[in-house]
Amino acid sequence: MPANEGFTHLDDKGQARMVDVGAKAPSTRVAVAEAVVRLSEKTYRLLTGEGMPKGDAFACARIAGIMAAKKTSDLIPLCHPLGLDSVDVRFELDEAAHSVRIEAEARLTAKTGVEMEAMTAASVAALTLYDMCKAVQKDIVIERVRLTYKSGGKSGEFRAG
Repeated sequence: MPANEGFTHLDDKGQARMVDVGAKAPSTRVAVAEAVVRLSEKTYRLLTGEGMPKGDAFACARIAGIMAAKKTSDLIPLCHPLGLDSVDVRFELDEAAHSVRIEAEARLTAKTGVEMEAMTAASVAALTLYDMCKAVQKDIVIERVRLTYKSGGKSGEFRAG
């Protein structure tokens, strides 16, 4: 097998390259990613009770996630710049675990997928919640950043197990 071992972002010599999507047909593509932010009970109570010193952390994290999705190609070297049709960032609160599950969804019609945009949105929204809460708690944990769903393109549909 060539040096790229089947990786599309490596040429036959193992050198990084941007994938040529010029010959691909555009299709409607959707990707959903998640990240989980684990907090102390005190921080969770302040966050969900609108008592954070820096203000509305959820609004700030939602906007940061959307902005990050739009800038993904500036952050990840081999990503194509994409004209996103929509990005949505949602929050699911788990009081028992003192955690926030962030779900980011990106949509477009294009020749390449939108998974990295969804994952970037979820990651940056999680980092923003950390930033908004760090005055109260330093040991916040961000975990389980992953793709949970994608559709469109040649590979079709994927759902995380």
